[in-house]
Amino acid sequence: MKIRKFIESDYQDLYDTLSDPEVMIYIEPPYSAEQTKKFLFDYGICDDPFVFAAENDDGKYIGYVIYHDYDDQSMEIGWLLKRSEWGKGYAKELTKMMIEQAKREGKAVVIECDPEQQITKHIAASFGFEYQGEEDDCSVYRLQNI
Repeated sequence: MKIRKFIESDYQDLYDTLSDPEVMIYIEPPYSAEQTKKFLFDYGICDDPFVFAAENDDGKYIGYVIYHDYDDQSMEIGWLLKRSEWGKGYAKELTKMMIEQAKREGKAVVIECDPEQQITKHIAASFGFEYQGEEDDCSVYRLQNI
């Protein structure tokens, strides 16, 4: 498993992910080609990315991770996987990688999700995240730096 900075040639894979209604059900309406391109450049291919491409061990794009400052003491993490990659344990593996990176940086970790997103809640609980309440229509979970 590898997390890396996005490159322009990731566009089609990213579009396949962001335009899929099932993938986007708890996020927002599916993206158009133009919205995907803007997202890629504004949040992935920029000086201080908010999102990074995720690859499996074979180097195949499987989705992306969210990893950016949440506040001065915390990093927000998350993931959005291509539907074809669901159920393979990638979300847990990526979560573990991002938690380890945040710990190296001396930061706590936050996950935000739609209150209906049960899989994300399950993964947060499995890593010991504590429910913090609702903010901006999202459930917020925090894992303190240990």
